[in-house]
Amino acid sequence: MRALLVTSAGVTCAMALTLPLATSATAAPAPDLHSASSRPPSTSPASPGAGPPAVRAGAAEPAGSTQSLPLAPLAASSDRVAGAPAAQGLPQRDARPFSLVGVVWDDPEAELHGTVQVRTRTTGTTRWSEWQDIETHDAEHAADLGSAEREGRTVRGATAPLWVGDSDGVEVRVRPRSPEASDHHEHAEPSDHHGSAQPQDRAAAPVPLPEGLRLELVDPGEDPAPEAARSAPTGRAAVTPAVFADTPPTAAVLPEALTAEAAAASAVNAELAELGATAIPALTQKETLESVNAAPGAKPYIGPRPKIITRKGWGADEKLRERNFAYTKTVKAAFVHHSATGNNYTCKQAPSVLRSIYRYHVKSSGWRDFGYNFAVDKCGNIYEGRAGGVSKAVLGAHTLGFNTNTMGIAVLGSYGSTNPPAAAVTAVSKLTAWKLGLFGANPKGKVTLVSGGSNKYKAGVKVSMNVISGHRDGFATECPGARLYKKLGTARTSSAKLQGR
Repeated sequence: MRALLVTSAGVTCAMALTLPLATSATAAPAPDLHSASSRPPSTSPASPGAGPPAVRAGAAEPAGSTQSLPLAPLAASSDRVAGAPAAQGLPQRDARPFSLVGVVWDDPEAELHGTVQVRTRTTGTTRWSEWQDIETHDAEHAADLGSAEREGRTVRGATAPLWVGDSDGVEVRVRPRSPEASDHHEHAEPSDHHGSAQPQDRAAAPVPLPEGLRLELVDPGEDPAPEAARSAPTGRAAVTPAVFADTPPTAAVLPEALTAEAAAASAVNAELAELGATAIPALTQKETLESVNAAPGAKPYIGPRPKIITRKGWGADEKLRERNFAYTKTVKAAFVHHSATGNNYTCKQAPSVLRSIYRYHVKSSGWRDFGYNFAVDKCGNIYEGRAGGVSKAVLGAHTLGFNTNTMGIAVLGSYGSTNPPAAAVTAVSKLTAWKLGLFGANPKGKVTLVSGGSNKYKAGVKVSMNVISGHRDGFATECPGARLYKKLGTARTSSAKLQGR
């Protein structure tokens, strides 16, 4: 089957044009990944590392920026193996404010066999963090091999992104690892705490690092600021702003004027919420079933629709993504992930984390859009991920080899040795009960999927999986972390119960 693309160029209402994937060459070109690096950081003592304020691209979307800095060889350490490739990195330096970091390289097929560590300085202070580990194996979160998204763009290899909070100074080191150490640590469970790297294995020469290593520093920009209530201009209706689980409700506000791109991203949810809505409201079981055009006498198993914070609600800059929406035929299964961005965030910061990951996926890694279909934070808030409509079969880039006819849910955080919050697991149950139910899938059932090619299953192999699976079920990876993976049985049971099974 062929995935479908829907263009959003010039869309200002709920109309879309369906195009075959073969026409994707007409999509907007990949943006310049390194334009932000041309502006040097400020050395003003009044604001360490702060450059000129970012210019807003449009009134309806928050600004943000990416600084891309090439890494250089570091001085040889005393434990370096003779003749081995040098470690690379950057010494301590100032930077414009950023909140998320990651490392990218030229060849998306190349793997980084080594350790990546970073230290950051809290903005406006002289306080540096301890060394923090960055998860190096992130290739499994990607578009399928041979897909238009992978082949038709300048895609890069990348580590997982790491949320570090508001910072204006950075130091990074990337150390190659010996073959023996690589075999031992390749799929070791990523830790949730940060400290010194594992000692180097001196018995063999390390594997060379990938070419073109760069440090990406991502500033998510400001959160969308609610406007004060006022009389609505002609033709513009008031909508309810997004309210997060740990945030007191605010007064009703009016939406900002939407750009064409933002209107298009909102219009695909027109049957669920008003144009420009920051959240899709929750429905009861009865209301959900009434909203579905089921055959007379049929008993669809669909869970109550949960509240979903839209891309507008978390402040996605719709000009970053490719203008087209990509669809697959159906949704047979859900893959659960952890974002591996660390647990050092508050739920109020979750929209900033999402904007940072989004910018890292598009500007740094070269993807068409945010990779996951949905995201869930530690408080149980559910967020729309990749654009195209939350009730539709949107083609994501989350589980290499199994993006077709599936959806990906990322729980924000790292859950290798930390238990996921109950609220997050409950949110996964609610979301899957509704979304899988729309496509007739039983959360406690099994499904046969055809691999598009991964390090676990060759292309064309038919694989039987749980309808709600972990990322590791389709790819040799520790994602979604051992602790979250152990909770998937609970999620399946709860999800099926919410469907009325």
